[in-house]
Formats: sequence, C-alpha cells, structure tokens
Amino acid sequence: MIPPIASNFVAGETPEAALAHVEALNDRGVAGILNLLGEHYTERPPADADADAYVDLVRAIADRGVDACVSVKSSQIGLDIDDDVFRENLARIVDAANPADPDAADHTTDGTFVWIDMEDHETTDVTLDAFERHAIETDGNVGVCVQANLKRTHEDLERLADLPGKVRLVKGAYDEPAAIAYKEKSRVDESYRECLAYMFDAFDDGIAVGSHDPAMIEYAAELHAEHGTDYEVQMLTGVRESAQFELAADGVEVHQYIPYGSKWFSYFYRRIRERKSNALFALRAIVGN
Repeated sequence: MIPPIASNFVAGETPEAALAHVEALNDRGVAGILNLLGEHYTERPPADADADAYVDLVRAIADRGVDACVSVKSSQIGLDIDDDVFRENLARIVDAANPADPDAADHTTDGTFVWIDMEDHETTDVTLDAFERHAIETDGNVGVCVQANLKRTHEDLERLADLPGKVRLVKGAYDEPAAIAYKEKSRVDESYRECLAYMFDAFDDGIAVGSHDPAMIEYAAELHAEHGTDYEVQMLTGVRESAQFELAADGVEVHQYIPYGSKWFSYFYRRIRERKSNALFALRAIVGN
C-alpha cells in the first residue's frame, strides 16, 4: 500500500486508481498522461507483461471516456533486451491505441494518444526512429520527448518539425557526458528557450511544454501570442498542482503526467532527491506540520 506522503506523487498501484485520479483532474479541466512505473528490464517476461498492461490501459481509457493518454518508457518494454523486442511491444501498444474503424478499412478512429518517453542519450536514435515510423502510420497519434540539455536536440527538432504527432520538450534529468550535453543550469535554460522558440516558429502544432519552471511557461505563452501556434503544458503529479489548475482555468491546455503501479517506491525516492521543496514537503507530512 502506498503511504499517504508518496501518494502525492503517485496516483495508486492499480489502473482503476489511476483512472479515478484522471477523472478528478478532468473535473478541473486538466487531462492525464498515464505512466505505469517500470524501466530497464533485462528479461523479456516483465517487458511483455508491461506492454500487455498498456494494451489493457489504452482500451480502458477508451471505454471509460476520460481525457487521458499513456506514456511509455522504451527500456520498460524491451529496449535493454533487444531493439526488436522494443519495436514489437511498442507496435502492439500503438495498434491497440489506434483500433481500425470497421466502416473505413484504410482509416483509424481517433484512438488513444501514445507518448514515447525519452531516456538517456544511448536511446535517442532508436526512440526517434520509432516515433517517426508510428507518427506517420497513425497520422500523428503518437508523441515523443526530447531533452534540451543534449547538444543534438535542436538538430533533432529540425527532423521532427514536419512530422505529424507531438513533441514534448523537457530540460533533461539524466546525467549525460559533458561532450554531448550542457551541464550548467543557465546553459540548459538557454537551450530550452532556443528550442522552444524554434518549435513555435517551425511547428504547425503539437508542442508540449514539459516544465514546471514559471519562466519557461511564461515564455511559451509569449511565443504563442506571437506565432499563434497551439501548445500544451505538461507537469508531474504532486508538483505545482495549484499552478496546473490555475493555468487550466485561464484556458491553457494542461496535461498532468501520472505515474502509478507497484514500483512506486523508487519513483517517489527519485522525486524527493530531485527537489528540496519535495523533501521539505515530505518531512512536514511525516511530522504532521
């Protein structure tokens, strides 16, 4: 059972709990991005099992009629085992999320959107290749994440600009080598701004601002006013949630990234280590203040 403090960052252990969390968010104008916790499997059975769980989840989202999509990590569905395992399991999830329209054999229904998370730099090429393939096949019903701390990202965005689908821009949480990544926070922020400006200029739509940084969210609003390009803001469960609801109330499209599942402890521990404010929040909850 997830303790109360951890439940601020994790929606529960079951799909039912996660979907109930989505319904509560939808009532406040926020959409959900559901992520079953799990990553870096080195054997096929757990990778296949999580892929099966995602297949069931996209169908449950459609059946329940909630405003939600899913986001899956490449290493969770087989990339650390073999590229082909990853591709096979991702294809199963995307196919389940885009069921064929029986009245039009050459088309699909709107389906459930599928995000492909980005992990460390060694996964970048295979992840982008997979996104490109499925973005074209589904006419844009998939998305991918790119990281502003990587020096290659602006070039990757040039590749992605003309593709259907969505691109989530984040600052990047992995400790990458200095030869390929910006290490100073100020330089990462600068890169984020540069990448965001390029996206609003070159993309027709499909921009996802994955950031809790008020300065970056404000900059996105300025770029939107200048270019008119549609965008959405994505934030984590339990982090600046009041800001999420305020943005939604102001008419911004907001999506909350919602982790759930039995592997909650390592995720919760990572959230606490990442931010002093999260650690202080946890301490106050533990001592009752």
